[in-house]
Amino acid sequence: MTQSPPVITLVHGDITDQHVDAIVNAANSSLLGGGGVDGAIHRRGGPAILEDCRKLRASHYGRGLPTGKAVATTAGRLHARWVIHTVGPVHSVVEDRSDLLASCYRESLRVAGELGATSIAFPAVSTGIYGWPIDDGARIAVRTVREAAPASVTDVRFVLFDTHAYREFEKALAAER
Repeated sequence: MTQSPPVITLVHGDITDQHVDAIVNAANSSLLGGGGVDGAIHRRGGPAILEDCRKLRASHYGRGLPTGKAVATTAGRLHARWVIHTVGPVHSVVEDRSDLLASCYRESLRVAGELGATSIAFPAVSTGIYGWPIDDGARIAVRTVREAAPASVTDVRFVLFDTHAYREFEKALAAER
Protein backbone atom coordinates (compact mmCIF):
# COMPACT_ATOMS: atom_id res chain seq x y z
CA MET A 1 0.00 0.00 0.00
CA THR A 2 1.44 3.37 -0.99
CA GLN A 3 1.47 6.30 1.36
CA SER A 4 -0.80 9.24 0.57
CA PRO A 5 1.05 12.51 0.15
CA PRO A 6 0.31 15.17 2.77
CA VAL A 7 -2.23 17.90 2.15
CA ILE A 8 -0.16 20.91 1.10
CA THR A 9 -1.63 24.35 1.75
CA LEU A 10 -0.27 27.76 0.83
CA VAL A 11 -0.76 30.57 3.30
CA HIS A 12 -0.05 34.23 2.59
CA GLY A 13 0.99 35.64 5.95
CA ASP A 14 3.21 35.44 9.00
CA ILE A 15 4.55 32.00 9.97
CA THR A 16 4.52 32.96 13.65
CA ASP A 17 0.69 33.10 13.51
CA GLN A 18 0.33 29.43 12.53
CA HIS A 19 -1.40 26.92 14.82
CA VAL A 20 0.54 23.74 13.97
CA ASP A 21 2.57 21.09 15.78
CA ALA A 22 5.87 22.36 14.35
CA ILE A 23 7.02 25.62 12.81
CA VAL A 24 10.18 25.45 10.71
CA ASN A 25 12.71 28.20 11.28
CA ALA A 26 15.04 29.24 8.48
CA ALA A 27 17.87 29.61 10.98
CA ASN A 28 21.49 30.57 10.69
CA SER A 29 24.06 28.06 11.85
CA SER A 30 24.59 29.79 15.21
CA LEU A 31 20.99 28.95 16.25
CA LEU A 32 21.06 32.17 18.26
CA GLY A 33 18.57 34.23 16.26
CA GLY A 34 19.02 36.61 13.38
CA GLY A 35 16.94 38.53 10.87
CA GLY A 36 13.96 37.63 8.72
CA VAL A 37 11.99 34.51 9.67
CA ASP A 38 14.62 33.56 12.26
CA GLY A 39 14.34 36.87 14.10
CA ALA A 40 10.54 36.85 13.94
CA ILE A 41 10.34 33.34 15.43
CA HIS A 42 12.74 34.18 18.25
CA ARG A 43 10.95 37.47 19.05
CA ARG A 44 7.45 36.01 19.02
CA GLY A 45 8.38 32.70 20.66
CA GLY A 46 10.27 34.39 23.47
CA PRO A 47 13.36 33.49 25.49
CA ALA A 48 12.58 29.77 25.88
CA ILE A 49 13.58 29.15 22.25
CA LEU A 50 16.92 30.91 22.67
CA GLU A 51 17.52 29.02 25.92
CA ASP A 52 17.00 25.67 24.14
CA CYS A 53 19.22 26.80 21.28
CA ARG A 54 21.99 27.71 23.70
CA LYS A 55 21.73 24.24 25.26
CA LEU A 56 22.07 22.67 21.79
CA ARG A 57 25.16 24.79 21.10
CA ALA A 58 26.67 23.77 24.45
CA SER A 59 26.08 20.07 23.78
CA HIS A 60 25.84 18.68 20.24
CA TYR A 61 26.31 21.72 18.02
CA GLY A 62 29.28 23.61 19.44
CA ARG A 63 30.28 24.72 15.96
CA GLY A 64 26.72 25.44 14.94
CA LEU A 65 24.09 23.51 13.02
CA PRO A 66 25.40 22.36 9.64
CA THR A 67 23.70 23.48 6.43
CA GLY A 68 20.91 21.13 5.39
CA LYS A 69 20.42 19.67 8.88
CA ALA A 70 17.51 20.21 11.29
CA VAL A 71 16.98 20.15 15.05
CA ALA A 72 13.98 20.86 17.28
CA THR A 73 13.45 23.09 20.30
CA THR A 74 10.46 24.24 22.28
CA ALA A 75 8.18 26.75 20.55
CA GLY A 76 7.93 29.03 23.56
CA ARG A 77 4.97 31.38 23.15
CA LEU A 78 4.22 30.35 19.54
CA HIS A 79 1.02 28.44 18.70
CA ALA A 80 3.05 25.27 18.16
CA ARG A 81 4.69 22.55 20.21
CA TRP A 82 8.08 22.75 18.54
CA VAL A 83 10.29 24.89 16.37
CA ILE A 84 12.37 22.90 13.91
CA HIS A 85 15.48 24.89 13.01
CA THR A 86 17.13 24.25 9.66
CA VAL A 87 20.03 26.02 8.00
CA GLY A 88 19.55 26.68 4.31
CA PRO A 89 22.35 27.09 1.82
CA VAL A 90 23.41 30.42 0.39
CA HIS A 91 22.61 30.39 -3.34
CA SER A 92 25.59 30.12 -5.66
CA VAL A 93 25.74 30.57 -9.43
CA VAL A 94 28.94 28.51 -9.63
CA GLU A 95 28.01 25.54 -7.42
CA ASP A 96 24.78 23.53 -7.42
CA ARG A 97 23.56 23.45 -3.82
CA SER A 98 20.06 22.15 -4.63
CA ASP A 99 20.65 18.96 -2.62
CA LEU A 100 21.41 21.02 0.47
CA LEU A 101 18.18 23.00 0.05
CA ALA A 102 16.16 19.80 -0.43
CA SER A 103 17.89 18.37 2.65
CA CYS A 104 16.50 21.23 4.76
CA TYR A 105 12.96 20.10 3.93
CA ARG A 106 13.74 16.36 4.22
CA GLU A 107 15.52 16.74 7.56
CA SER A 108 12.77 19.00 8.95
CA LEU A 109 10.18 16.40 7.98
CA ARG A 110 12.29 13.62 9.50
CA VAL A 111 12.50 15.52 12.80
CA ALA A 112 8.75 16.25 12.67
CA GLY A 113 8.05 12.55 12.18
CA GLU A 114 10.30 11.61 15.10
CA LEU A 115 8.47 14.10 17.31
CA GLY A 116 5.07 12.74 16.26
CA ALA A 117 4.01 16.00 14.60
CA THR A 118 1.06 15.80 12.22
CA SER A 119 1.14 19.43 11.04
CA ILE A 120 4.09 21.57 10.01
CA ALA A 121 4.56 25.10 8.65
CA PHE A 122 7.52 25.94 6.42
CA PRO A 123 8.87 29.28 5.24
CA ALA A 124 10.53 29.53 1.84
CA VAL A 125 13.97 28.44 3.09
CA SER A 126 17.00 30.28 1.64
CA THR A 127 14.92 32.57 -0.61
CA GLY A 128 15.46 35.71 1.46
CA ILE A 129 18.87 37.04 2.36
CA TYR A 130 20.51 33.78 1.20
CA GLY A 131 19.51 34.73 -2.36
CA TRP A 132 17.90 31.52 -3.64
CA PRO A 133 15.64 32.31 -6.63
CA ILE A 134 12.06 31.95 -5.42
CA ASP A 135 10.85 29.96 -8.45
CA ASP A 136 13.56 27.32 -8.02
CA GLY A 137 13.23 27.36 -4.22
CA ALA A 138 9.47 26.74 -4.54
CA ARG A 139 9.99 23.87 -6.98
CA ILE A 140 12.54 22.17 -4.71
CA ALA A 141 10.39 22.70 -1.61
CA VAL A 142 7.16 21.33 -3.08
CA ARG A 143 8.81 18.33 -4.74
CA THR A 144 10.82 17.41 -1.65
CA VAL A 145 7.82 17.63 0.67
CA ARG A 146 5.72 15.46 -1.63
CA GLU A 147 8.48 12.83 -1.78
CA ALA A 148 9.77 12.91 1.80
CA ALA A 149 6.85 13.56 4.17
CA PRO A 150 6.49 10.75 6.71
CA ALA A 151 3.03 9.17 7.00
CA SER A 152 2.44 10.91 10.33
CA VAL A 153 2.73 14.38 8.75
CA THR A 154 -0.59 14.95 7.03
CA ASP A 155 -0.77 18.77 7.00
CA VAL A 156 2.04 20.78 5.40
CA ARG A 157 1.79 24.54 5.05
CA PHE A 158 4.07 26.82 3.14
CA VAL A 159 3.66 30.20 4.80
CA LEU A 160 4.75 32.92 2.42
CA PHE A 161 5.20 36.49 3.48
CA ASP A 162 4.79 38.22 0.13
CA THR A 163 2.56 37.89 -2.92
CA HIS A 164 5.39 37.09 -5.34
CA ALA A 165 6.54 34.11 -3.24
CA TYR A 166 2.94 32.92 -2.89
CA ARG A 167 2.46 32.97 -6.68
CA GLU A 168 5.69 31.05 -7.28
CA PHE A 169 4.63 28.38 -4.80
CA GLU A 170 1.22 28.21 -6.51
CA LYS A 171 2.98 27.53 -9.82
CA ALA A 172 5.23 24.87 -8.25
CA LEU A 173 2.28 23.17 -6.59
CA ALA A 174 0.30 23.14 -9.84
CA ALA A 175 3.29 21.68 -11.72
CA GLU A 176 3.58 18.79 -9.22
CA ARG A 177 -0.06 17.67 -9.51
